[in-house]
Amino acid sequence: MSFLPDLRDCDVRLVASDLDGTLVTSDGEVSDRTRAALARCRGLGVRVVLVTGRPPRWIGDSIAGLAHGDVAVCSNGAVLLDLTHGQILDVRPLTLPVAREVVRRLEQIVPGAVFGVETLEGFRYEPGYRPHLPTKSFVTPARSGGPAPGEGSMAVDTREDLLDGDPVVTKLLCRSSHGGWGADSLLALAREVLRGVAEPVHSSPTDPLLEVSARGVDKATALTGLAALWQVSPCEVVAFGDMPNDVPMLRWAGRGYAMANAHPEATGAADRTAPSCDEDGVAQVLEQLIREGTIRQV
Repeated sequence: MSFLPDLRDCDVRLVASDLDGTLVTSDGEVSDRTRAALARCRGLGVRVVLVTGRPPRWIGDSIAGLAHGDVAVCSNGAVLLDLTHGQILDVRPLTLPVAREVVRRLEQIVPGAVFGVETLEGFRYEPGYRPHLPTKSFVTPARSGGPAPGEGSMAVDTREDLLDGDPVVTKLLCRSSHGGWGADSLLALAREVLRGVAEPVHSSPTDPLLEVSARGVDKATALTGLAALWQVSPCEVVAFGDMPNDVPMLRWAGRGYAMANAHPEATGAADRTAPSCDEDGVAQVLEQLIREGTIRQV
């Protein structure tokens, strides 16, 4: 006898979607079809939550407009962002002792390890680290009414300076500067050495970059809190993702869709497959759920 809910009895009340490689296509855009499908869901009273590895400063106005107007889950679950006011609602950071221990352990096993830290004050990186160019910060004093994360990146002189001044670390990043190491091989090493200490993931199959969050922090734990607040059960959630950092969310949701372009770990965690991001896969699934009445007026 199964005690799992019958999904035929569960309408969708919450859409949770990753951004890059899922909603955002390979050319960095969100199609009109995808925007329209999300707008139809919002019009029916279904909540739409963006659940991303991006920090709040990489959530632009055009991206924020895709969601329901409530919150986005940023930094792989470490930050909840109010999309209406551009204000950070909650943070689950790495403590500085744990961050230092993560650095100590990773520098011993990652070939040519170079580090950066995403903080509420901005992004810091040591010599040799190649940061992505940030967009203008979505979280600003004018929007939030208070202190805002820094908009750009700041190089520091030494590795020790990364954590100087008691920053609030939402995500620690470690990249291998040696050629020949892939994201999957680095992640396998990190999972072993950081077991019980912190949560390593990656979000790009081509970039040898580890993203490390506090122990117990991931996309699913952040969504669990929001769903409880909104009185939504997991069986009423449809989730979309494509990378290892999406795995907990895809397993947690009643309907978990891995994109056709997904990493094998995401595919293995999901119980369904959506067409690729470049085929507007999220839109195609949502349109089908609306046609069949699984998504309807709340």
